[in-house]
Amino acid sequence: MSGFAVTRGDIFGGITAGIVALPLCLAFGVASGLGPAAGLYGGIILGIVAAVVGGTPVQISGPTAPMTLIAASIVAANTSSDGTLQLAPVVGIFCLAGALQVAFGVARLGNYIRFLPYPAISGLMTGIGIIIIIQQIFPIAGLQSPSSSPAEILKSLGALTQGARLDAVLLAAATVAISFLLPRFFSAVPPSLVALILLTGLAVALGLSAPTIGDIPKGLPDFVLPQLKIADLRFVFVTAFQLAFLGAIDALTTSLAADNMTRTHHDSNRELIGQGAGNIGAALFGGIPGAGAFMRTAINVRAGGRHRSSGVIHGLFLLAVLLGLSSVVRYIPHAVLSGILVSAGLSIIDYRSLGHLFRAPRGDTWTMLIVVVLTIFTDLITAVGTGAVLASLIFMTKIARTMEQSTTLTLVEDELWQDELEIPDALKQGLLIKHVNGPLFFGFVYAFRRIAERAADGKMLVLRMERVTYMDQSGIYALQDVLVDLEAAGLKVFLVGLPRDQIDQLKALHIVPDLLSEEDIFQNFESFKQRLPAIVQELSRASDAGRPMKSMGF
Repeated sequence: MSGFAVTRGDIFGGITAGIVALPLCLAFGVASGLGPAAGLYGGIILGIVAAVVGGTPVQISGPTAPMTLIAASIVAANTSSDGTLQLAPVVGIFCLAGALQVAFGVARLGNYIRFLPYPAISGLMTGIGIIIIIQQIFPIAGLQSPSSSPAEILKSLGALTQGARLDAVLLAAATVAISFLLPRFFSAVPPSLVALILLTGLAVALGLSAPTIGDIPKGLPDFVLPQLKIADLRFVFVTAFQLAFLGAIDALTTSLAADNMTRTHHDSNRELIGQGAGNIGAALFGGIPGAGAFMRTAINVRAGGRHRSSGVIHGLFLLAVLLGLSSVVRYIPHAVLSGILVSAGLSIIDYRSLGHLFRAPRGDTWTMLIVVVLTIFTDLITAVGTGAVLASLIFMTKIARTMEQSTTLTLVEDELWQDELEIPDALKQGLLIKHVNGPLFFGFVYAFRRIAERAADGKMLVLRMERVTYMDQSGIYALQDVLVDLEAAGLKVFLVGLPRDQIDQLKALHIVPDLLSEEDIFQNFESFKQRLPAIVQELSRASDAGRPMKSMGF
């Protein structure tokens, strides 16, 4: 685990992540109902505490779209009909959610996050993205949203014809356009920050009367004593658990992505403790809860961040903005922040899964769609729980049909099969063979993805998959990710013994031939051995000529 070093890359990474986080913190704060300052408080306190205490050194934590979605429902439930907010019960639920995350870490539940099936996570993220977009319909038009419920908002769309503001609509549309078009031409500055500064300046210069953020508190936040409403105990624990659970998913999936980017290994349980402690700290000072943020973490890594100090610097940058620019922030139009939220909602929709809607295994597709619908019209825990149960039932049904005896889910690394003993020693140099046994499904994805890490010293990797009885969508995408990592590491990959129907699935999802040529797939190991001398000779010539392996036509 990296220590608390401070390098130039950490400084650049932290400041860059802070610049990206600034408009998002403001937007999520407004969307939560607690105001823009609450978004900044959450980004500052959670960002610093999680960086110091957590288990992923490069992770940048702060308010995120999924967490803000639940936080907004908690705020709405504690706001009276005359608009009076009871802050102490809100803080109490936020603190309880943080305490649950700490308990998850102490109980070492972080080790089990990888067993959530891909269709459930995909449906959850897509559903949350759609909800965020729906919730911004009225603010984009310069109007107060009638409800936080997607169903109620959709029922009230007729009200948009009365009072919608053209200037607000144009500002929101310009924000979304900048967010998606600017990176195609200029990627040095975060597009959301460009939209925030440019369109706010334009609104002030033209004297537009679109609703703005208004005054935000100056200086450091005040301590808020938490309170829990015993009469609403069920609501308190359900919403707190939703926050804790979703925050754990958000943070740990980002941690896995950070591992892939830095070739390191995070501590899942320590990360949960850090996230929980950070959310408790943020809540006690009126901040909204959050989690590890993938985009901000990726930007930190690309800018050179490698240590915990980068997350601390990100938080200190937001603090400097709060102390020095609070009087300027008041002019930001709500429509611009709504445009940023729409862009955030669009970015978390799982387009890869949607693009494979009619080609992925049917059971996985239905699971994902059901989770999307349940996420939008019920609650997140029901949606994820239903998705996990459906995926498990589909998996058990498949296994019952395809397996007559139990199989292992481990990679055989230290024992050659009989037909591999006949390979001449001269052809074994740089040749790695991995035996994959049993179904390649969501519960085995984590171990399978680690193939790339353990194959760094080879030149060729043979995945013997004669005993792979079933691949679900998680397994297919895991194979895709492994192929990408192995190609980046300079290894030539061959598949042996994969059944024809599973090869057809790889073709349907364009993994073959985009990542793996059909000529590199062998029906059995005997046919691979016959080609092995030619393969070794061609690899040797390609290495001498400096040609990339993928371009060689085996």
